[in-house]
Order: sequence, then C-alpha cells, then structure tokens
Amino acid sequence: MIRILGMTSIRSDYDLMSGVYRRLARDPDLDFKLLVSGAHLSPAFGRSVELIRYDGLEILAEVETLISGDSKSARLKTAAGLLTGALEVVRGYRPDILVYAGDREDVLIGATLGAFLGIPTVHFFGGDHAADGHVDNPVRHATSKLSTVHFVSIDEHARRLAHLGEDPRRVHVIGSVALDKFVAEPHLDRATTLSGIGAKQHAMSGAPLAVLIFHPIDQERELAPGYVRGAVGTLMERGYHVLIGAPNADPGNATLLAAMQDLALEPEVTLYGNTARAFFVNLMRHAALMVGNSSAGLLEAASVGLPVINLGERQRGRLCGRNVVFSDGDTPSFRTALDRVASEEFLLGMQTLINPYGDGHSEARAVELLKQIDFGALFKKTEDPLYVNP
Repeated sequence: MIRILGMTSIRSDYDLMSGVYRRLARDPDLDFKLLVSGAHLSPAFGRSVELIRYDGLEILAEVETLISGDSKSARLKTAAGLLTGALEVVRGYRPDILVYAGDREDVLIGATLGAFLGIPTVHFFGGDHAADGHVDNPVRHATSKLSTVHFVSIDEHARRLAHLGEDPRRVHVIGSVALDKFVAEPHLDRATTLSGIGAKQHAMSGAPLAVLIFHPIDQERELAPGYVRGAVGTLMERGYHVLIGAPNADPGNATLLAAMQDLALEPEVTLYGNTARAFFVNLMRHAALMVGNSSAGLLEAASVGLPVINLGERQRGRLCGRNVVFSDGDTPSFRTALDRVASEEFLLGMQTLINPYGDGHSEARAVELLKQIDFGALFKKTEDPLYVNP
C-alpha cells in the first residue's frame, strides 16, 4: 500500500486540493493522511481545520506554526516553525510520497523535507507565473526545482518548468484540480446559499451579489484598505450586496481586515469569513460579479460564467479567461472597469466563455498518476538543466 502525506497550511490551498485529498482517502490502494499547520489552526483565521475534519480526512499531525505578527518576518518565522515542527513527524511516518500545492512558504518547506529526507514529492500548480513581483513567484519556482514530479494545469506551465530545467518526464499536464468542485458540488438555491453563509437581509431582497476577496501584498500594503473601501462604496451605490471573504494571513492582513469589519457595519455588506465548500461554490454560481485579487477570479470563476474585476497588482500577467478585467485600485479605475463588464461587447464575449484551466475532471487524473508513476526512478535529479530542451 502506498503511503501518501499531504501538507496543508491555509484555507486557500486546501480548497484547491480537497477533492484530490478525498479521492486519495477513499482509494483502497492508498494510505492517505494530512499534516495540518499554519492558519488552519488559528482562531483568528477561522480554524479552517474544522473543514478538513468535516470532510472526514485523517490528520496525522497538527503543527502549530502561525506567527500572527503583521510583519515581513512573520512568514519566515512561520516557515521555520513548520520545518522544525514537521521534521520528526515526516521522518517518523516516512511516507512514500509527499504532496503539496501552490506557492506559499510552506510548500518550500515540504519540498525541502522531501529532498533531504529522501522522500519523493509532488508539487501541484507549479510553472505558473504572475507579473506582480510578489515573493510567491520565486517561492513557487524554487519549490519546483526541489520537487520530484509536477502536476500542472496547462501547457504554458509545463513549458515554463522546462525553461527552469525540469525534465519533461517529470511534468504532467492534468488541468486544474480546483475546477472539479464546480462539476461535483450539488446546486443550492440562492436563499439556501445566502442563509448558509449568514448573509444579511439586504442580500435576501434580490439585490445583485458581488463577492469581494482581497489579499494583502507588500507593495500595496498601505493602499489596500482604501482600494477595498472605494470598491465596496461604488458597488453599494450601484445596488449590489457585497459579500466579503476574509484576507489570508500575509503581512498587511490586520489593517485590511479592520477595514472590512468597518464596511460590514453597513446593511449592504456581509463579511462571511470562512465557509463550507458547498456554500462557496454556490455563492459563485449565484453572484453577478467577483471583485478583488484572489486567484479564484482567474482560475475558477470562468467555470461558472462569473465576471471578474481584478483589483490592483496581484495576479497580473497570469493566463485568464475573457471574463476577467484588470483594474488599478483607485476608485475611478474601478468605476471604468464596472462599466466595461456591463458593456455589450463584454457580455457578447461571455457567451462563448471557456475556462482555459480545464474541464473539471482533473482529480481522477491526478490520483491515477500518483499510483502509476515510478517515483523511485525519478527521485534523483541527475539531469543537467543546461541540456534540458525547453
């Protein structure tokens, strides 16, 4: 039986991978467990470990790592805590494969553990790249260099890994596993969905729904609260009910969350924080618009035909569907973007919208590959990047 250990530290990476993890847990040929850390275990970020328990997944260990200090050094201290806290857990369990996803500091720790402990690793969502200059880009690429095998969403990502010197035998294009939930999750009506996230009465009145998710990045740390206030004020003026998701644990989240909490005093605004997968998927189905800088806008919203205004610098340069409009963070730019998504030209383009990241049937491909790949033959990275043909 193959022993697989998944690593997850935050709601966002678990949401991307939860379908894969549940399939792995159900497979009789596999012994699957999770190592849970970071924001999952923090009351300040909703203790999203409860979502993992709700899914019935076996947790090998909970490693408390999150440093709540709102500073640049906090993420480094969190990463250091994960390395020291997870080392003996992973060494003692000795999985056959380590699995992790994305571009946060914890995946770099997972890749390091695998490389030094002699455990093959699989990195999901490698090869992606944004033009925002955020540290997540080099973290993602560094993780790829340390990882054994890559499950990527699109051909562009595979080509980028080849340019990084990764042998094509290591790279598998499977589509984005984040999209399967839009096929699998049952449809809930609007009233049930809104009730499930605790939406205010104004949302129940039939007002169009705008989902706003905005995460902090360093270069917009001082500007972000103003971006959010301006966007929410404009959306209220235009008759929307705004449903705000909580920001992630990165530096700058404290002032951003405080601004969101102030806005949530308005009857036209609901701050829903964490929510179950079924409610979030159906919220996207019922929403008229998504606003902010979450990767869900670029990677997932096209699967439900949802228009998106990406606000500010984060996510720029990434592949997206024609449902996404990029806007600067100031209010005049946002108003212009709102006019654009309401234009006849934009609405006409939405009629032929497809999601470039996949068809919603990627999880099964990932599980079969995990069972079939000869990881022992690939673990030693003997190839010279100079002679890998991109």
